[in-house]
Amino acid sequence: MIAIETKFLGPTTYRGARIKAYAANGQQSTVNWDYSINGDQNHERAANALLVELGLADSYALVGGHTPKGMTWIITDHLTHNVY
Repeated sequence: MIAIETKFLGPTTYRGARIKAYAANGQQSTVNWDYSINGDQNHERAANALLVELGLADSYALVGGHTPKGMTWIITDHLTHNVY
């Protein structure tokens, strides 16, 4: 099973707020916070960016839930909604 974790990174003196997505294999992706959408949508956007980097965006979708540190996403099959 592949899972993606997302975490909010607050703004600094040099960068605005961001969301970082991590996969268990060490791959990661960071996206800038989009103030036109809500927090959950920002986390999903970051997870989807990592899904694209993993080469799975065309075949799979994400299902997410909140954790104390951010959100965790699992990859599901578009057609059957089976969890992988």
